[in-house]
Amino acid sequence: MKPLKKIHTILYVADQEVSRVFYEKILMQQPELHVAGMTEFHLTDHFILGLMPEKGIRKILEDHTPDPASGNGIPRCELYFHTADPDEDFRRAVEAGARAISPVQDRTWGHTAGYVADPDGHIIAFANPIKI
Repeated sequence: MKPLKKIHTILYVADQEVSRVFYEKILMQQPELHVAGMTEFHLTDHFILGLMPEKGIRKILEDHTPDPASGNGIPRCELYFHTADPDEDFRRAVEAGARAISPVQDRTWGHTAGYVADPDGHIIAFANPIKI
């Protein structure tokens, strides 16, 4: 069996344009793909962050799962970004419209990390190793 080559994480969002603008601000980059139904930010050679409207994925999922819109604001996962300056990234995210969840502080697992929620309630952490 061959290892995975690329990870493409897709967040289901209520408003693709609102989320595009938000992620442009916190990632400090433009998406490489932005068309009706999908926005993609190529963050590394092996990781792509996608944004897909809830209505679009609902058509694909049909009635095999609950409507993704019914789970808005319920944290199910988090994006954990390793960054050189968690304080600055946390501040920029809040200025871009994120809701502060937990301030940047030392965590028991050896990172300094702060948590915010994006416009759809997805959890985002900005972290780096604790400086000793």
